[in-house]
Amino acid sequence: MDLLGIGVLIAAIAFCVLVIFLIRALNNLSSVLAGVDKTVEKLPDQLDDVMQQSSQVIENGNQTLTDLNEKMQALTPLFYMVGDAGEASRKFSSSLADFTVSLKKNTNEGKEAAQKKDLGGIYGMLAFIYYLTQKRKAWKEAKEGSGTNNEN
Repeated sequence: MDLLGIGVLIAAIAFCVLVIFLIRALNNLSSVLAGVDKTVEKLPDQLDDVMQQSSQVIENGNQTLTDLNEKMQALTPLFYMVGDAGEASRKFSSSLADFTVSLKKNTNEGKEAAQKKDLGGIYGMLAFIYYLTQKRKAWKEAKEGSGTNNEN
């Protein structure tokens, strides 16, 4: 055998090894494609289930949204009433705060005037006399009231 024959023999053996590897690779590819085929065959049924469930979820969402809208329409007047009440109470409390500030200012002005003129003792005595007068009136009215009950 000459060198040319040996070279052709080695090429033939290498070609046989290559063919064996290609056969194994093609068999593996064939099994993968068979699995993909099975998966693709199941896909329409699975998609039908998914679409049905999706449509049910959308229907439930629409029903919930409709129910929520109805309830919000029922509650809207209540929110307006609460808002109006809050606005009215805010205005009332604002006016009370303004009145309190003005009263405090007037009281401070009177206090300053009394301190400047050293009239604190006179105002205190006048307040005490007024208090005693009011108590005396209340005591007389109570005494007269109990006296009329005895006559009946």
